[in-house]
Amino acid sequence: MGLVIKKSLKVRELQEFWVSTFWRYPNRLFALKVAIAVAVLVIPFVALNLPFFGVTLALGALAAGLSETDDHPKGRIKALILTLISFAISSASVELLRPFPILFSVGLVGSTLTFIILGGLGERYRGVTFGALLVAIYTMLGGDASIPWYWQPLLLPAGGLCYGILSLSLLAYRPWRLLEEQLAQGFEDLSLYMKKKSELFPSEAKVQEKLINRLSLQNIQVINSLERCKNVLNSYADALKDQTPLSPYLHQFLLLQSLHERAASSHERYDLLSEDTDNHEMLEGLGQLLLQLSQACHQLSKSMLTGSSYQHPVALKWTISALKNKVKRQISKHETNNLSLLLKNLTQSHISLQNLNFNVETGLLPRVDRDHRSLWERFTEQLSWKHPRLRYAIRLSACFLVGYMLMIGFNIDKGEWILLTSLFVCQPSYSETRRRLFQRVLGTLTGVLVGVLIAQIMPTMAGQTVLMLVSGYAFCVWLRKNYAVSVIFITIFVIAAFNLLAGKGLAILEPRIIDTLIGALLAIAAVRFLWPDWQQKHLSGLLISALDKNVTYFSMILSEYQEHQADDLNYRIARHKANLADNALVLAWKSMKLEPKKQQKFQKHAFSLTYLNHALLSYLSALGAHKDTTNYISKEQQDMFHQIEMVLLKAVKALNENKACDPSIGLHSFLDELSSRLDSCEKGVERQKLALIYNIAEVSEQLLREASHIAKETKA
Repeated sequence: MGLVIKKSLKVRELQEFWVSTFWRYPNRLFALKVAIAVAVLVIPFVALNLPFFGVTLALGALAAGLSETDDHPKGRIKALILTLISFAISSASVELLRPFPILFSVGLVGSTLTFIILGGLGERYRGVTFGALLVAIYTMLGGDASIPWYWQPLLLPAGGLCYGILSLSLLAYRPWRLLEEQLAQGFEDLSLYMKKKSELFPSEAKVQEKLINRLSLQNIQVINSLERCKNVLNSYADALKDQTPLSPYLHQFLLLQSLHERAASSHERYDLLSEDTDNHEMLEGLGQLLLQLSQACHQLSKSMLTGSSYQHPVALKWTISALKNKVKRQISKHETNNLSLLLKNLTQSHISLQNLNFNVETGLLPRVDRDHRSLWERFTEQLSWKHPRLRYAIRLSACFLVGYMLMIGFNIDKGEWILLTSLFVCQPSYSETRRRLFQRVLGTLTGVLVGVLIAQIMPTMAGQTVLMLVSGYAFCVWLRKNYAVSVIFITIFVIAAFNLLAGKGLAILEPRIIDTLIGALLAIAAVRFLWPDWQQKHLSGLLISALDKNVTYFSMILSEYQEHQADDLNYRIARHKANLADNALVLAWKSMKLEPKKQQKFQKHAFSLTYLNHALLSYLSALGAHKDTTNYISKEQQDMFHQIEMVLLKAVKALNENKACDPSIGLHSFLDELSSRLDSCEKGVERQKLALIYNIAEVSEQLLREASHIAKETKA
């Protein structure tokens, strides 16, 4: 009996270790899958003194892991089949054409163009095509071995199949795991957003501008998570005949969207609120409430990954109760009361989290936005000369072609690393390529130094095998967190692999560094001189798009107040597109800071636009957050909102047609009249609503002014 209890305790301890160490962390779980696949493939062949077979199989497994997509198990099987076919074709093409440099050059350029364009068809194809290009370069690297040509086209897909079977087996154990991972990441990103926003309560005016811009950057992570959640939900919906089991995840997705709208909302100007000393105690309480909501989202994320039940924090109820009592005391003493609507908004977030599983099994399945374009439409859309993906495909092809010519012309030792570096460094934008360049070079140099030291300490075959497995695991852990750190470990992985192959790990260090530098320089030169896509060229269009999407979101909010729809899909689509447009502006400003100085003509305007557009979106979110509240805004207030909406519509039309705003299109008189009403209005809920109207109008006016400046300077 005692032995049974001991075994039961050990099993429980192992389960707890598994959940707390790997199952809880998707990056570690992915890394463990790759490490297990590599170990299963490498160790037996190294033991049999056949390291080439083991290392080649391991490279195939690694490429398959990097190509893996977030998809329903049925879709994952289709993607795996496509991956293995593309690996075989890519590897065989390299082996057959390599003896003929001219034909190889044509095939290299043609296949790169084809794979990059096909990758634009969707997430599933993007992973597969990247893996095919990676396998082609791996085949070039392994071409020096004196073996028949057909071995690599067989071994690389076989390694990919081994990883695919392992990954699919784990997915068969928990078919909903991919959805849980994406939703958990969404709630984790939202948690970080709330934590950052809590710093505004209270805060000094001089730091608020920086805080709001950091918030806009964090907002990008939340919106990207929502986009990935949507794609995985649609993948599962397409694969399931009976979508009832999908219901809890659909409701969690809607909860995430709703919580984000409430967290992103702004009812008042925080600089003015913080200046009023009467508000400081209340602001501190609201900051604590946001921190507790952030912790609640973090706990929900953790529960999704571990499979445990979500326990709503009891402290939230007490904090809200204390803040409500504070508001009542303010009202009874006729003190400043500018924060009751914000408290109401955050209280609703608390209630939504508390009732997470309430009414999930109602039989009503909410719809999710999807891309209805056919594969052919997506393909032909990319063939436009101005399409960024086609230009990226041409730039990468040029990098490969020049790198290959240098390798052949100067007989560069292990010159294939030039192509591999270009593949990882060359990105669609200049800023991202420049960032990758420094990360790649720094990571490679550090990895070489560390790898040399470790190789001296562990010179045996067994030691190199362990080093290869550990560095491969670490590479996968850091790949999605910090690219520079991941490069350090993949460099060590390569050193260990070549030591296993021919004891040449240290011999390849010098060419590895030189080839990395050449490949990185080719990548930055390609984006710098081949149709450079500077952000200042897009700023005007991005602003028009952001205004247009905000107006649509504004219109949908007002229509929800007039006639609440049971299915608010169109409302959610409008909100999501407004956030995507805001993200595009933020990314343009962020990217412009890394571009050459002479290409930063509108740097100050970009900063202002990012700040103002995010502020407008925050105020609109505050209006949208109360759309389910009966009679939140009066008929007169609705008319005021419609007046602002009409001015924005005229401005968007003017910008689209003339690229400049007519000075008569504005909100000057409206703001003056509303300012007078605010001065005479008693402090309370109605004044807060008028203040929200004023803030939306004022930010809209400032945005129109910035648009006019950019239009005039662009024409000049």
